[in-house]
Amino acid sequence: MSVSAISIRGARKHYGPLQALAGVDLEIRQGEFFGLLGPNGAGKTTLISALAGLTRLDDGVLEVMGHDVVSDYRNARRQLGVVPQELVFDPFFTVREALRLQSGYFGLTRNDAWIDEILEHLDLTAKADANMRMLSGGMKRRVLVAQALVHRPPVIVLDEPTAGVDVELRQGLWAFIRKLNTDGHTIVLTTHYLEEAEALCHRIAMLKAGRIVALDTTSNLLHRFSTHALRVRLAEPIGLDFLPGAREAGDGWVEIPFERYGEVEDMLSRIRLTGGRIEEMVLGEPDLEKVFVGVMHAA
Repeated sequence: MSVSAISIRGARKHYGPLQALAGVDLEIRQGEFFGLLGPNGAGKTTLISALAGLTRLDDGVLEVMGHDVVSDYRNARRQLGVVPQELVFDPFFTVREALRLQSGYFGLTRNDAWIDEILEHLDLTAKADANMRMLSGGMKRRVLVAQALVHRPPVIVLDEPTAGVDVELRQGLWAFIRKLNTDGHTIVLTTHYLEEAEALCHRIAMLKAGRIVALDTTSNLLHRFSTHALRVRLAEPIGLDFLPGAREAGDGWVEIPFERYGEVEDMLSRIRLTGGRIEEMVLGEPDLEKVFVGVMHAA
């Protein structure tokens, strides 16, 4: 039986009176594209910092590919690449020099072929000899991704990797990350762009106040915590008692939840029989944003 890509058991961390992690248990399998979601202050960055060896837990065990991040930290760090949320860079080096320097931290001295491949995939080839301080914010973020990949880690953690990045770059970045996942790399993503998590992640854990409050496949979360919705804009207001779960959504719109598309015809028929006149209609699919809001409110 293969080891987990990431194993977290009983992770606890306090900063004075603040409880950042309150006993997190989590197993992320090799080859997964895993989402770690939560509001600000939920404990996501603390957990990533502990995995990367930047902070020490008060209690608990963290392993990367079977290597304890404290007792076997050298091997644990070799297995892990982290793209931090903050734009951290050295202003005295070009892009290529920064990547060569990062390679050297892992004892890699003949890594130029892989560096060239990373530069090409991240559309950085034209900027390879540009000084880091001359790059735009989006370009600097690409370099952070490249630095996390120079030692070919099997596990890659992306902490808000597309914050402040334009749409074209975001699409190119995700195409490259998808390829890495297809090639066998384990990807762990934190993001506030929930549509990204919904499209990319196979499983998702949601954190609140340092605890996991939901953990399941993306499809199961969408099925369990969200429903379809029929939205209609009526010419004149009508009573909604005859439509279970219906609510006014403002500007004449009414939102009615449903489970199966076969229910829509009956709902429209009821509206007509009650004298309602529909001016516009939209069928809404379940989405992760509704799931997230519902889970956070219920937790």
